[in-house]
Amino acid sequence: MTRQTAPTPALTVPFIDLAVHDPALKAKLLEAADRVLSHGQFILGPEVKKFEEDFAAYTGTTYAVGIGNGTDSLTLTMKGLGIGPGDEVITAANSFLASASSVIFAGARPVLVDMLDDCTIDPVRVEAAVTPHTKAIIPVHLMGQPADMDAILAIAEKHGLYVIEDAAQAAGAKIGDRRVGSLGTAGSFSFHPLKTLNACGDAGMVTTNDRKLYEYLLLARTHGLKDRDDCVFWSPNSRLDALQAAFLGVKLPYLDQWNAARRAHAAFYQTCLADVVEVARETPGTFNVFYMFVIQTDRRDDLQRFLRERGIESAVHYPTPIHLKRAAKDLGYKRGDFPVTERWSDRILSIPATQWHSKDQCAYVADTVREFFSKES
Repeated sequence: MTRQTAPTPALTVPFIDLAVHDPALKAKLLEAADRVLSHGQFILGPEVKKFEEDFAAYTGTTYAVGIGNGTDSLTLTMKGLGIGPGDEVITAANSFLASASSVIFAGARPVLVDMLDDCTIDPVRVEAAVTPHTKAIIPVHLMGQPADMDAILAIAEKHGLYVIEDAAQAAGAKIGDRRVGSLGTAGSFSFHPLKTLNACGDAGMVTTNDRKLYEYLLLARTHGLKDRDDCVFWSPNSRLDALQAAFLGVKLPYLDQWNAARRAHAAFYQTCLADVVEVARETPGTFNVFYMFVIQTDRRDDLQRFLRERGIESAVHYPTPIHLKRAAKDLGYKRGDFPVTERWSDRILSIPATQWHSKDQCAYVADTVREFFSKES
């Protein structure tokens, strides 16, 4: 029997391409790097301050504090709000693990709950999980889709809880005319290279209107030092790097344009693929920035293999829910506790849909997905 081989790919489509191909953007980034190298203020300094001011204005918040990465921005925010041992923080079971691990780093216990069909945390299950030990809720704006903040904020007000938005995947997303990061007590952002607003390394930010939290974070990100010799409290070192702040300052004016490109790709896929797979949607009243474009199918692994053979990279975000990871064993959860999350993790596939992908590449992806299902039928 002759083994059939996959055809030579008509086109190669990487899942993401982080190289800076835009000559104008590259020139601006090199100019920003040269500026930092010339003045030599590599720790904090004018680039960090300027980007903090610009990002606060962009999100519609009073304050923004640059942090070393998105995980630390969550952890330090919780510490600044007095959350620690003996406290519980409710968050989503279907997020990246940092949404839960940051709670543990703060000394508290993460309490996980299941998701809605739009991949965001289920407010009904959030309220059911509140106990006398609950101090905060961390809703995750997963894949760029804002969570149901009206319902979550109502629960928080009823029970006297903080709301810390995990907006790591959603810079630029909105509910109505308000951007994520401005809706809760604080917003936590990651500018990891894969994010919608991406640094050339690790970087993070906390946004808030709470001056007390702001003043705490200014010290908390740098060992708790008020000045070189006066340590007010113990804290790690997690500052936004000056060079990364300079790069982010160059990129911020492009963010809305890049998000519009992601949304255009999403609309294309929704039109072309909705009859063969479940496609990501936008919840009414929200502005989804489609950090990843996710489709769902029971043939996920076969489809991913088919795409790979035809030169198309894809990814799964995330194949193992937080409650089923080995590190989460002590939390006491088991398979079956979060059925929507578990079904999601078994069926999801992220396909190429960033601002760097061309219309031709997305058309090839869509045609190949359809080809897979036509062969199956």
